[in-house]
Amino acid sequence: MAGRRLSPAGDSYAGYRARLVETLRAQGIRDLAVLKAFAETPRHLFVPAAVRHRAYDDTALPIGNGQTISQPFTQARYLEALRLRGRERVLEIGTGSGYQTALLGALADQVFSVERVRSLALAAQQALRAAGVANVSVLVGDGTLGWSAYAPYDAIVVAAGGPEIPPPLVEQLALTGRLLVPLGKRGAQTLTLVERDGATLRRTPLGGARFVPLLGEHGFDA
Repeated sequence: MAGRRLSPAGDSYAGYRARLVETLRAQGIRDLAVLKAFAETPRHLFVPAAVRHRAYDDTALPIGNGQTISQPFTQARYLEALRLRGRERVLEIGTGSGYQTALLGALADQVFSVERVRSLALAAQQALRAAGVANVSVLVGDGTLGWSAYAPYDAIVVAAGGPEIPPPLVEQLALTGRLLVPLGKRGAQTLTLVERDGATLRRTPLGGARFVPLLGEHGFDA
């Protein structure tokens, strides 16, 4: 079953969340579970106080350390492509603010997230606790190496753009798993859905994307 629904922290923002959901629906997001996750997840808890008044705008926002919280539509497109049904074990590469981690927690059974920047990981853990998310775990480390202790994963989400799919992530993907990753050069990538069928990988481009670079042993150099 999917992780328990988030606590009603910050109910004064409910109207703003509803408006965001309508914006996502107008842009073509149809998965009702994904829309419900956005309606219930308190994004304002995952952004710095200085930009909290823009928490429910459909835009990326700075979160420090040269990182951003992604545009909600981009995340919704990600989540819809994964086709999660509530019983999956998911690996997320790039915890960032923790907001997408929380959304995944509302859609899957277990979420394991890896973040290379310790301060971001700690802030995300604090925000996840404040939001009442109990079915996620966060590790500080090199995301391109995955998190082998809990493999295989039914789905893997990479929230940074890399030149190629890190081999450890393929190894940790279930035999019928799905992996979403932006592939390409720094500053401009193609969001790519990778579906595994045993030893076969099928790639489907989903459109252009612009993510921070994937750093690590199997990514870009820092």
